[in-house]
Amino acid sequence: MTISTDAELISTSLSGNNEAFVELVERHEAAVWAYLVRRAGRQVAEDLLAEVWTGAYASRRRYDLSFPEARPWLFGIARNTLRRHWRSGTVEDPVADMSDVSCVSDPWSREDDRLDGQMLFHRVLATLPPDERNVLLLVAWEQLSVADAARVLEIPAGTARRLLHQARLALKSAPEMMTILTESNDAKERRCNSTREIQ
Repeated sequence: MTISTDAELISTSLSGNNEAFVELVERHEAAVWAYLVRRAGRQVAEDLLAEVWTGAYASRRRYDLSFPEARPWLFGIARNTLRRHWRSGTVEDPVADMSDVSCVSDPWSREDDRLDGQMLFHRVLATLPPDERNVLLLVAWEQLSVADAARVLEIPAGTARRLLHQARLALKSAPEMMTILTESNDAKERRCNSTREIQ
């Protein structure tokens, strides 16, 4: 029999089948890893990932089996793990991962443009109130629905919708966003021109 939902995997693991929990981990390890890396950097993510899975295993009895998808629950555990980490020590800035840079020509001008845009975007995000920023990042980066983002943050779905709307309005009106969009278009134009020159 194939188990299709996360809730079924958790239920099966509660009956003593640890392989079911291993399958749950395999389904969501990439998403949980990316969530941690985007918020705390690769080194901290490596340090905390096992703690997230240990916490999930220990608290699986409290999982609401009426939700077939466990990713929001796992992000909530990851969020709480990050909070404990930040309360217990110094906060590290996320570091851009340069390991996947591949380009036929010199990649550094493209990477400079990307990193400059990222820094500006992070500055704009930092101006948002934490609740608005959290909802926006869960919906935009983690690809959660607004209702699932509300589950992660343990707030009503209506509140999450309002916070997302406020965050989007704030980003639209931020002058730095125009800079990011303009610089992004300029960078694309430069790449197109340099490609034409090579040909």
